[in-house]
Amino acid sequence: MEHAQRELLRRLTLSDEHVLHQLMCEQKVERALLDEKTAALVRLAALVATEAKVASYQWAVDAALAAGADDVEIVDILPVVAPVVGLSRVNAAARALSTALGFQLDCPPQ
Repeated sequence: MEHAQRELLRRLTLSDEHVLHQLMCEQKVERALLDEKTAALVRLAALVATEAKVASYQWAVDAALAAGADDVEIVDILPVVAPVVGLSRVNAAARALSTALGFQLDCPPQ
């Protein structure tokens, strides 16, 4: 692990106000090793885990597409996170992702 990541963990553990502010304002914290596309896909996975609203998915999908992700990579998040978050969250996320990606699904509304 690089020094920057160790320091980030330390500062987060201590609730360092400067780092917390950077995180909440989506500023770069030190030297991030994730590229923009990977970071955008991770954010989408987090939305699945937290049962986010459709508007949040739209924002995150737009950001992922702008960062170079494609529809396949975005949808492939669901089977990756399913064992961790559960099928009910993945089911809800599938509908939200479909809407955000502009897909019309042939299934009754919930």
